[in-house]
Amino acid sequence: MTTPAGSGAGFGSVSWWGLSPALDLQAESPPVDSRGGTEPSTPELDVLLLGSVDGRHLLRTLARAALWPRKRLHFYVLENNLEAVARHMLIFSLALEEPEKMGLQERSETFLEVWGNALLRPQVAAFVRAQANRLAHLVPEPDRLAEQLPWLSLDALKFRERDALEAMFRFWAGGEKGPEAFPMSRLWDSRLRHYLGSRYDARRGVSDWDLHMKLHDRGARVIHTREFRRWRDTGVAFELRDSSAYHVPNRTLASGRLLSHHGERVAARGYWGDIATGPFVAFGIEADDDSLLRTSNGQPVKTAGEITQHNVTELFREVAAWGRPRKTLGNPKEVHQDGDGSPEAAPALEFFTVHFLPLGSAQTLHHRSCYKERFQLLYVACGMVHLLGPDLGACVVPGGRLVVELARYLVDLRQEQLQGFATRVGELARAAGFTPWPQARPSETFARFYKAPDSACHRPDAAVGSVTPPPEVLVPPLEDQGQPLERRTPPSGLLKQPSESPAPPTESQTPTPESLTTPPDARSPIADL
Repeated sequence: MTTPAGSGAGFGSVSWWGLSPALDLQAESPPVDSRGGTEPSTPELDVLLLGSVDGRHLLRTLARAALWPRKRLHFYVLENNLEAVARHMLIFSLALEEPEKMGLQERSETFLEVWGNALLRPQVAAFVRAQANRLAHLVPEPDRLAEQLPWLSLDALKFRERDALEAMFRFWAGGEKGPEAFPMSRLWDSRLRHYLGSRYDARRGVSDWDLHMKLHDRGARVIHTREFRRWRDTGVAFELRDSSAYHVPNRTLASGRLLSHHGERVAARGYWGDIATGPFVAFGIEADDDSLLRTSNGQPVKTAGEITQHNVTELFREVAAWGRPRKTLGNPKEVHQDGDGSPEAAPALEFFTVHFLPLGSAQTLHHRSCYKERFQLLYVACGMVHLLGPDLGACVVPGGRLVVELARYLVDLRQEQLQGFATRVGELARAAGFTPWPQARPSETFARFYKAPDSACHRPDAAVGSVTPPPEVLVPPLEDQGQPLERRTPPSGLLKQPSESPAPPTESQTPTPESLTTPPDARSPIADL
């Protein structure tokens, strides 16, 4: 058996990293003013992100905050699985670590390995265990959480979701001992074998074809053949040390799913993420320093891994500069002075908050008055486009913006499918009350829209209700030998992911990959594009 081209199966059912470069969300937002009242106050920017998964947009926005007038930033993050929420918390606790506790280089290298590698070095795995143990103790205690992590808000989450987060962190901390609790190398190889089928023995040629004929042609020419092959074979995208140092499974990439085992549905822990594109696109194909993108004899002089490391290091450097006076940022025009003439400090960490919203709440947010016409910017990842509709449009203020991630870097999709995806995004955006943003520069990676002041998307009859699938639509059948909970294809035929992952089983409950079965008629709805 060979997975057909255009199936979208390599995308997986859980996203661990973004499939588009990081954005400065302030640059995508309309101008904001102080809210109400006669007293001058700090303007507030509210952003709703669906499926941002890895925090790249938030990190870049914070790193660029010193270039913009001071605002109080509120990021409302809605994911379709709690594993992504837990990864957000771990990534931000790492990015905001005190410089005295962890140096800049060590912090950036640790981030790259935790974020994009299936296997970790022992010292990085020890850091993950320590941080996970800390977070596991903070999640059930809101007062301590607010004291130690003031930038984080879990108030909107349900109690059962918080309990699941705590259990997840305890698993990361080593609650189940031994590598067999999550045999990453075996899981990766099993998933790759089933995905490639009869092409598995020619996997080197398959990876070269996907890289040169798809990713390179779509603008990611800096991804080197060697690093892409290594990631396809082992799951290690960023090899910062000797290859033998990477042997500890990265438990943060584990997620649960219901599978068919001897005729019964059981919860199994495994790797259900991307095995086709890789984590190189988010930070590795664009750079502010043009010298990193220089070519020699038609070939890039830097690899995507080197560019990623440089970009992440600079992001962390700029985020760490928030607590220092503005004059140290090298822009004297941005220096504000208080009454005694001393420079005013740059925005402190309390000037931004990350709010996590309950799973599956995208279509009910507008029922709460606090979210109705609240957000100046709505960001929707390509895996959650099916949720875009009038309900979400009602949460955006008139004149607000919409940014939708397109499927440009999904190597499974043919060119005609990419065009069909972009067309469908435009239809859903118009049904939600948005129109194309005329000032936006042409892009094959993002589609940009704005909400006209006279938009009627808040009315129930403003658009045909059938364009948005019901919230109970779950993950499509994939090549990972799993059986979906429901085999229903939404009318839009877009990429879908599970609205909630089942609780991971214990080690004794985890079936072997060889015993799992897939219905013979199972196919991915991406083929209907």
